[in-house]
Amino acid sequence: MTPPEHTTRRRVHQEDQRPDSDVETNRPMSVSDIKASYADFADGVRRFEWLDRATVGRYRRHRFGDVDGKVLDVACGTGTNFRYLPETVELVGIDISPDMLANAEDQLTDLGRDGTLKEMDAQNLEFADDSFDAVISALSTCTFPDPVAALQEMNRVCKPEGTIRLIEHGRSDVGLIARFQEWRADAHYAKMGCRWTQEPRNLVEAAGLSINDTSTELLGMITTFEIAPSKTND
Repeated sequence: MTPPEHTTRRRVHQEDQRPDSDVETNRPMSVSDIKASYADFADGVRRFEWLDRATVGRYRRHRFGDVDGKVLDVACGTGTNFRYLPETVELVGIDISPDMLANAEDQLTDLGRDGTLKEMDAQNLEFADDSFDAVISALSTCTFPDPVAALQEMNRVCKPEGTIRLIEHGRSDVGLIARFQEWRADAHYAKMGCRWTQEPRNLVEAAGLSINDTSTELLGMITTFEIAPSKTND
C-alpha cells in the first residue's frame, strides 16, 4: 500500500537526540531486522502475558481504560492492550510483525472483540492526518529504529482534540538495577531489539509533544504519559 501524502512537517531524527553514552542505540536494527526478531518469539510473548498483567497491567488499565472513539494501537504486538480498552471503541491495531498480528487476531477472538489489524511501520503510518480520537502504544519506543519519528507519526494521525497515551520503560531509579541494565544493555538489544536504558521523557520532548500528565512507577522502570496532540510541526 502506498502511504498517503503527509502534511509537510519537521522530523527530528533519533540520532540527533540520543546521548553519545547510550552505545546500543548508536546502531539501531532495521525494520526488517526487527520483523525477523519478532518472528522468533511472538508466540512466547503471548504465553507470558500473565506476567505482564501482574506487573504492567495496572498501568495499562489506568492510561488506556478511558479512551473512546476510534483508537489506534501502535505496535500492538500480540494485542496485550486490547483487554484494557473500553468495549465501545473502534479499535485499529498495527504492527510490523505478521507473527505478532496473528497472535493479536487470536487475542481479539479470545476476548470476543472486533478490531482491524494491519501490518504497518510505525514510523510511516498509512493513515491520513487527524484520523483517530486516541492513539495508544505500550513498551514500543524501545524497539523503533527512529522512535522520535514514530512519536511524531502518532501525533500526526491523532485529532487535535484527541489524546495520545503511552506506557514506556527505561533505566531504573534504583542504582543496582540501573547498573545491571547498563551492563546488559548491548546484549539485550542484540537479542531482543530493545533499548533497556532509554529515557522515555527525552524521546517525548524530542518529538515536540506536550505532556498533560506523566508518572513513573515500578522502581522507575515504567513511565506513563497522557499527551495533548500538537500540530506546531505541520
